[in-house]
Amino acid sequence: MALIVLSLFLLLFTFHLPFRSSGTLLTSLFNSWFRGQASFQLSFLSDRVFVSAGQSSSMESVPDLQHTMYASIEGYPCVRLLNLSGNIGCSNPGRDKVVAPIVRFGNVDKIAEPSAVLVSVEDFPTLFTRISDDSRFASKVSGVLVEPSTDLQNKINGFSPDQKFPQGQFAPYHNTGYEWNPIGSGVMWKSYNFPVFLLTESGSKTLQEFVTKNEDKKKAYTSNVAEFDLVMQTVKSGTLDSESCLKEETCLPLGGYSVWSSLPPINTSSSQQSKPILMTVASMDSASFFRDKTLGADSPISGLIALLAAVDALSHLDGLGDLSKQLVFAVFTGEAWGYLGSRRFLVELDLHSDAVHGLNHGLIEKVIEIGSVGKGLSGGVNNFFAHTEGDSSATNQTMGALKRAQESLLYENIKIASASSSNPGIPPSSLMSFLEKNPAISGVVLEDFDSVFVNKFYHSHLDDLSNVNSSAVVAAASLVARTLYILASKNEDVHDSTLSAINVNVSLVEQLMGCLLDCNPGLSCELVKKYISPMSTCPSHYVGVILDEPSSTPYTGYINDVPRFIWNFLADRTSIPRETNSSGCQHGCNDRDEVCIKAETDGKGVCVLSTTRYVPAYSTRLKFESGVWNVLPPNSSEKMGVVDPVWTESNWNSIGMRVYTVQNTAYDRLVLFGGITLTIISYLAIATARTLFSKAMKRD
Repeated sequence: MALIVLSLFLLLFTFHLPFRSSGTLLTSLFNSWFRGQASFQLSFLSDRVFVSAGQSSSMESVPDLQHTMYASIEGYPCVRLLNLSGNIGCSNPGRDKVVAPIVRFGNVDKIAEPSAVLVSVEDFPTLFTRISDDSRFASKVSGVLVEPSTDLQNKINGFSPDQKFPQGQFAPYHNTGYEWNPIGSGVMWKSYNFPVFLLTESGSKTLQEFVTKNEDKKKAYTSNVAEFDLVMQTVKSGTLDSESCLKEETCLPLGGYSVWSSLPPINTSSSQQSKPILMTVASMDSASFFRDKTLGADSPISGLIALLAAVDALSHLDGLGDLSKQLVFAVFTGEAWGYLGSRRFLVELDLHSDAVHGLNHGLIEKVIEIGSVGKGLSGGVNNFFAHTEGDSSATNQTMGALKRAQESLLYENIKIASASSSNPGIPPSSLMSFLEKNPAISGVVLEDFDSVFVNKFYHSHLDDLSNVNSSAVVAAASLVARTLYILASKNEDVHDSTLSAINVNVSLVEQLMGCLLDCNPGLSCELVKKYISPMSTCPSHYVGVILDEPSSTPYTGYINDVPRFIWNFLADRTSIPRETNSSGCQHGCNDRDEVCIKAETDGKGVCVLSTTRYVPAYSTRLKFESGVWNVLPPNSSEKMGVVDPVWTESNWNSIGMRVYTVQNTAYDRLVLFGGITLTIISYLAIATARTLFSKAMKRD
């Protein structure tokens, strides 16, 4: 339209019409054009307006106009991750936002231009399989919007974007072609040069309302488009692997902080010979295709909750100091990304760092790992399988203790069995790190499966609260708590009366599940808020990134909510009563063996006697020097270090998505050609009018 006005103005100016005549004609034409332009703008704006139910349609400012024209959509992004050999995940293909028309998955074969595909969760695997197999089809995909679905676990056979042998390169055996996760598609390990968002429930509702409202009044020359802001710094800078992006500071290493605690506390100032260590471990992080929708309810958070419940049950017993073994509990993070937590923990032990002060690697006698236990309930019986590596007297002793614990829980319908001998070895687990360090160590992994995962949503956003059973978690916690007491006791034959005193708090397990596996109440639950002030309500068990120099006493603002809660919970449950009343810790605690808990809730905190520590979790191939992360050369003596991918996450400025309605390109061209035509007609009309006017003036 501006082109038409400019052309008309230049024509009038060029032909020098008499002032009054040309002025009158110019005024008439401009008034006519502005009325038409205003009518066109109002008509065009009405195609782009989106007003929520009950929202006022009055506009008093530019932000009001923008809010009316654009609908922001909430969603969980798939982001760009990098390793030493390349990258995976999702990103805009360049430096700019992506704008593409929205097309439903059922209509993708009809599209002639790159589009944003709106797909249901049920069809998500089919879409990405086709993208991987058909490059011509993939070239038409500019973005993907995934609609959520309720009760999906009962609608599909399963969905796991991970590999069939997750992290098989770290296995302590050669048969890495074994399929622990037969349903695994591996789609999360590929690189996609287009944005992908999983819509939230509210985001899906907003999108549906927008599309429906605009379809009712849709003109032939308009289309609904999605605008994706998923520009990754690594793509902008061309740093396409971990080593280059760390050098250019366009990414950060995956990692965080693991937590370990001893029961009872270790007297680090004592000169007495330390006891053999009986270590129980679990993981606090999971993975999924969508960064912030990572719950990992069964794998591995059910095991974490069982560990916390077992610690609570044991903490109520008297005489723990008289046990012949030292109970140590460790919760690792980064296990889903190369066993970052467990491997770094073992390195810190070798370095005798402050993060593991009080521990000695040579004293670790047995390792019991609580893996996925949330789906153990089947036919009214809680079935668990003990996976072991090798056959030693220590391992047999652990199996005997598990059987003894099962017998003491006769009325709880718990069954424990050894995993099939046809398995190639232990399943993917933190125990692999311990075995790589010391192949002779005795280790057992407690799982809810035998030869293949029973979790059909392994490392998927669908592994949520509905995918686990609280009674199975309670049963696993009971089994572990009593097994640990049997193994740590001086007398192998522990009386049933003693074991019957070890009872798991069912309410605590249910509380933990609501806090760690759901948004309601989520991290705003009373149990979590008793210890910390959470930064978010909805839990996510994605590992995150290391934001500063690793430390044994890190700034808590750089630690995620879940590790901070676990640290406070374990420090509280494993502490022993003080002879004097515990005091606030605004100025620190007096004793080196004391720690300050609950400091976030009231600003004061309480000093308690507890051996609970943070341990940095990041790749053993990385070193922080002079404010920069450097990649170290592989150590041939460390197998896991040689195959370590060194995962990093790309930086970004902002992530967002919105939808609106635009004119089609064909209509824009029509307007342009119409403007040119109108300019030519105007020129002819003016020329004719000038000729007629000149003749009339001559006759006069």
